[in-house]
Amino acid sequence: MKKTNITYWIFTGLFLFVMLGSAIPDLLVMPEAVEGFKQMGYPVYLIPFLGWAKLLGVIAILVPGFPRLKEWAYAGLIFDLIGATYSIINSGTPVTDWLPMLAFIGIGVGSYVFYHKKQKKASHNRVATEQLASLAS
Repeated sequence: MKKTNITYWIFTGLFLFVMLGSAIPDLLVMPEAVEGFKQMGYPVYLIPFLGWAKLLGVIAILVPGFPRLKEWAYAGLIFDLIGATYSIINSGTPVTDWLPMLAFIGIGVGSYVFYHKKQKKASHNRVATEQLASLAS
């Protein structure tokens, strides 16, 4: 359980760092974000919306409990990364500029996989504890 927990928090910490790092410039509508959106042909008014969505996704993953909300947060953040990768590729950007996006998607998938492994082990431990308690009484 300890190894799974550590691996989960490494993947999740990296993933949330990346997503928060991309949410802040969007929330502040920084010139770099505006320029990137204009290069890809997207309207600038989407930038703060995406920033808030990313921030809320990061918070949802960090807050304990709420497993269904976490599922939606993971889905939304991964969709954001996939959409951004697709947009960057189609804007004619060289491979070296969009290749890191695949690493970010991989880190997000790793976080999601280890979240489920962690949940499964916690559930298994809870059932075992309940069975021992019922045997003792």
